[in-house]
Amino acid sequence: MRVIIRSLVVAAGLTALATAVPTPAQADGGSVGILVLKEHGVGTAAQAQPYLDKFVATAARQNGWASAKGSYQTTRTGADKFVQSDAPHYGIFSVGAFLGLQSKYNLEVIGQVSVARAGGQQYHLISKSAADLAGCQGKTLASDHADDPKFIDKVVSGGKWKLGDFTLVATTRPLQTIKKVIGDEAVCALIDDAQFAELAQIQGAGGVKSIWSSDKLPPMVMAAFPSAPAAEKKTFQGSLSKLCDGEGKAACSEVGIQSIKVAGAADYAAVVAAYGK
Repeated sequence: MRVIIRSLVVAAGLTALATAVPTPAQADGGSVGILVLKEHGVGTAAQAQPYLDKFVATAARQNGWASAKGSYQTTRTGADKFVQSDAPHYGIFSVGAFLGLQSKYNLEVIGQVSVARAGGQQYHLISKSAADLAGCQGKTLASDHADDPKFIDKVVSGGKWKLGDFTLVATTRPLQTIKKVIGDEAVCALIDDAQFAELAQIQGAGGVKSIWSSDKLPPMVMAAFPSAPAAEKKTFQGSLSKLCDGEGKAACSEVGIQSIKVAGAADYAAVVAAYGK
């Protein structure tokens, strides 16, 4: 999770839910699974996994779990595979991923996870030539965040604009997005706060500036899957604020977690409502 981890460098009806979410008995030997889904991060899941393993082992010791297994994923497809194979009890999700999967997996908010430079809490439109949002609309827009248009159109933009207002130049890497503007291959770009923090360090980006910024979104979500037993979930939620204390301090630091605290549905009600419009 050095990628959460340092840059960090995630119902249909009851019938659909029953087919989508494996039962606890399907999990490997009763192990408590923890999924981390951080979309659009820097680095790879393979790089992050060893650090997540340490964090999950610490959580298991603190909560008296016989065994635990973590899986760090950067795509919803990868996350879906882990859910189907291991029936995790808990997950840590970037806000967009949580909104996209909440109904599918009947996720219940139990906490907030603040991480160092995770990205995804605020978004910017940047440009060399445009002075404001109007100067970007109708022009080319580069972004590696366009894979969930509903999240961008309804939550990030606050309904002030849509991806359809631009000619989209899709990118696959954070730095590639910014370089499209630097190289005049796009008039504007949509980036997140982690990318924006790196802007001043990128060669040739001196004239690139933010011409619009979103409202700040909540931190990453700690959520429970229906497979988590009620008593275990209650105990785990009660221990969240202590996960980064004592022996957990080093594990949290390694994965870039600054703090974990108890939260509930009300803390994400505004973004859930916006996404569902």
